[in-house]
Amino acid sequence: MISAVRQRPIDRAIAVVASSARQDRSLPLDNDTILAMPRIRLLPEHNARQGFADAKQIAAICRHLSPDLADAVRFMFITGWRSRSEVLPLRWPQVDLAAGFVRLEPGTTKNSEGRAFPLIPELRVLLERRQAITRRCERAQGRIIAHVFHRYGRPIKSLRRAWVTACRKAGRPGLLPHDLRRSAVRNLERAGISRSVAMKLTGHKTEAVYRRYAIVAENDLREAGAKLAAELGTDAPTASLSYSLGDISVTARKERPLNA
Repeated sequence: MISAVRQRPIDRAIAVVASSARQDRSLPLDNDTILAMPRIRLLPEHNARQGFADAKQIAAICRHLSPDLADAVRFMFITGWRSRSEVLPLRWPQVDLAAGFVRLEPGTTKNSEGRAFPLIPELRVLLERRQAITRRCERAQGRIIAHVFHRYGRPIKSLRRAWVTACRKAGRPGLLPHDLRRSAVRNLERAGISRSVAMKLTGHKTEAVYRRYAIVAENDLREAGAKLAAELGTDAPTASLSYSLGDISVTARKERPLNA
């Protein structure tokens, strides 16, 4: 029996191999090494976290953070990028305000692939604010500041301790910085962005991992139910229902108003 901790890296490795094979089916068939493409099955995983936050909760958390950390959190919530390896090390040459993209260069990400995220209005406002803060610090200190997210010019190494405190004060104890990545995936799904494009934005290499992040909240399910009811032309409180109990036919109808 494989433990959940040991199982995860095995599944990730298998998923990458399977994804590569699907993209180029000739790879495993070279030199007649494999005569036919096998079907690759992953081990089942039952440890997916359910942590995510919405825009109002993020705003409440940011009120308990310093402005520099709050901007980093907002950036993570929008992009879904990883905090320690992709967001906090972000430098100004990676921000292209003119072209309207923020970029991660190949070799700097977890899967070593480059990435770009379009500067939607909220993201552009955030980065222009960071640029103004950076320029003020540069003039005051007489030096170039390379990092986008910094404390008075000093790079931010981690936000975990401040994050834990802010989440507790905002009424969301236990929320993880990585849950912002899950939240971004959910926002992309809600926006109707195609899965292939969303994976390019967030940096998910395999669809299996992306699906684990595409969490559906109960409110989403209720909204889906309401849309289905509207499509079918039914209204639960007023609809006429007919069903059978043994040989007894039962019909439930909307009661007439008392003044009818």
